Amino acid sequence: MITVDRSSWGRLRVTGDDRTRFLQGLTTVNVEALADGAHGWGAILNPKGRVLSVIDVARAGDSYVIACEAVLAAPTRALLERYAVMDDVAFEPLTGPAHQVWDSAAAVWTAPIAPGEGAGARPDDDPEVERLRIRTGFLRYGIDVDEGHFPFETPLAALLDYGKGCYVGQEPVFRVHAQGNAARTLRGLAIEGSAPIAPGTALAAPAKGQVTSSIADGGGGLLALGFLHRTCWDPGTALEVDGRRAVVHELPW
Repeated sequence: MITVDRSSWGRLRVTGDDRTRFLQGLTTVNVEALADGAHGWGAILNPKGRVLSVIDVARAGDSYVIACEAVLAAPTRALLERYAVMDDVAFEPLTGPAHQVWDSAAAVWTAPIAPGEGAGARPDDDPEVERLRIRTGFLRYGIDVDEGHFPFETPLAALLDYGKGCYVGQEPVFRVHAQGNAARTLRGLAIEGSAPIAPGTALAAPAKGQVTSSIADGGGGLLALGFLHRTCWDPGTALEVDGRRAVVHELPW
């Protein structure tokens, strides 16, 4: 079990009579289906379906709490305020300690962000936190995903609700889902040798793709995430990156 410090993350309470309708139409999360105390990960997209922010939305009584990485806090609030033109919604920043408890690999994507100090909480860059994050494909914005990516190219694909109705960016996401023709996806990579690999390092041809995150696995190799073209993304495929052998893993692994 790992307790992860989330005190530096951006948290925003959303209130107002239009809060549910507003968030339902702006995010990929099925906000209308959230029971009190429940939460879900998703994204805010641009009209072309590209990822502008990765967020967690939690229902808390008559309000919602949106949480995101510190780097996304200001851009996410700006997005919300830009779209809230005629809506009865208000945004209140929340401060103070917060944490997540990862008691399994699945919990990385399902554990709520709880207020308060977490006993023994570790920072984001703690090696054990980073290893589990990479093994589960838990995204870091600006590293593993950004405005150049669609949600269906990442582990967010498993969280997309194709029955929730319209939201910003829905049309291109639904079109690719119906056609089943995504060109790339994020995969895990087990790479020989523990020397660091810079983000953006390309796979050796003829494979197509690049590494996004990596960390030493503690046993002489590297755990990594990378975007791979459909021609080389099958689990078990052997590739080469930085002159080293890499084996593809499905996420989580």
